[in-house]
Amino acid sequence: MQEVKKGDTVKVHYHGKLTDGTTFDSSEGREPLEFEVGGGMVISGFDNGLLGMVVGEKKTLHIPAHEAYGPKREDLVMEFPIDRFPPDVTPEVGMVLSMSDGQGQQLPVTITEVKPDAVVLDANPPLAGKDLVFDIELVEIAGSKPLIILPD
Repeated sequence: MQEVKKGDTVKVHYHGKLTDGTTFDSSEGREPLEFEVGGGMVISGFDNGLLGMVVGEKKTLHIPAHEAYGPKREDLVMEFPIDRFPPDVTPEVGMVLSMSDGQGQQLPVTITEVKPDAVVLDANPPLAGKDLVFDIELVEIAGSKPLIILPD
């Protein structure tokens, strides 16, 4: 049987949970997730967990934070003056906003605290610092990208 290797395009059904069992994402009721293994499209622990699997195989992956979204970085938590918010926006905990990094890149930030004179913004990915658990099923190995050998 064909086993998953780097460069293969695969289709996978998954159920992503935190270690306390709370679901954060699932492909249930949707098409399976399709991506190239080793292509950097998914977190490294998920990518590596597929290697060697065969179609129809199911497994549970326990992915430590450093192989998922990395540790939570305190340098990505900042205070923003509340008087700099547009007057028609009422900041609330949990609200997700988009901020510019000064170089034209947009970053999603989450309001984690509202103080009388400032709002605490967190630019960490929501799953940063968390160990993750994925129940996965390999649905299909769609094939590999062809190896191109260039002439000398």
